[in-house]
Amino acid sequence: MIKPKKLSTGDTVALVSLSSGLAGGDSIRWRTEQGIKRLEEVFGLKVKVMPHALKGVDYIYEHPEKRAEDLNEALRDPDIKAIICAIGGNETIRIQPYVDFDALKDNPKIFTGYSDTTANHFMFYNNGISTSYGPALLTDFAENIEMDDYTVASIRRTWFESDIIGEIKPSGTIRRFGLKWDIENRDIERESFTNPGYESINGRGIARGHLIGGCFELFGSMRGTGLFPDTAAFDNAILFLETSEVHITPDFFEDYLRALSMMGIFDKVNGIIVGRPQDGVHYEDYKKVWKQILKEAGREDLPVLYNMNFGHNEPKFIVPYGLQAEVDTENLTFRILENAVTD
Repeated sequence: MIKPKKLSTGDTVALVSLSSGLAGGDSIRWRTEQGIKRLEEVFGLKVKVMPHALKGVDYIYEHPEKRAEDLNEALRDPDIKAIICAIGGNETIRIQPYVDFDALKDNPKIFTGYSDTTANHFMFYNNGISTSYGPALLTDFAENIEMDDYTVASIRRTWFESDIIGEIKPSGTIRRFGLKWDIENRDIERESFTNPGYESINGRGIARGHLIGGCFELFGSMRGTGLFPDTAAFDNAILFLETSEVHITPDFFEDYLRALSMMGIFDKVNGIIVGRPQDGVHYEDYKKVWKQILKEAGREDLPVLYNMNFGHNEPKFIVPYGLQAEVDTENLTFRILENAVTD
């Protein structure tokens, strides 16, 4: 995988809205500004808001070509060192016909987001460029009161340092979902609860492989499109999957997971890490489904770590696509065995 250059204090990053246009909404604008301020004050970065990023929900939905135009411009601009997505949504796949893939391939840069942004990540991954399944502006950077130390540490370790990332420990606490992004709530700290840590739910031993994955629901919606990678991409991989705030029912989860099984993906991977379901909804039911489907696939030997802090969880760690990683179900550890950025 091609790795982007690391960030340094004073660098410029771009804000894009490639999915939902929520960041430009009048009632949310305060939170957008708060996230930008954190990028400036916590990390010493300059923020360039791309021309269409804050034009609102309706405009962004109606103009996928303008979303892609912002991405293309950010890729071509030599002063921009990283691209940060405002938030996810549900139809960023519509920008694909308008993306300048030559610019994407010729200008590898840090690119971050999660959820619907999974589709954007695969635009990069399919062209051999490592990106970050990680924080978005409106959620992580704009967290009420202050950013979580765990998230800040992951950002610094992954984007600002070119050393091997190493062990990723579980967060001590997890934020509770549900506090509305109303301006009158801006000074209310979201409740946290103790994180019990990683859990081994299948297989035994140590597995190593390259990281590939994203948001579970997006895996379903990308199947059959040109964005879903050839199944050979999963050979000897560490698959990472997590579910969104939609809280799909265990029955639907079973159907979707079985589809991935029938595609042969679980026959190919060396191990799996699973993100904590947001707020723990269906926590035990999803575990049962994982065990059931892997048993059906004849992969009761496959090492799987559960309750991981990425995706729809705050705080979160960054999962860099394509990097070699290690899952250890005996010691309940997860390691990233490479650096994510270069000097």
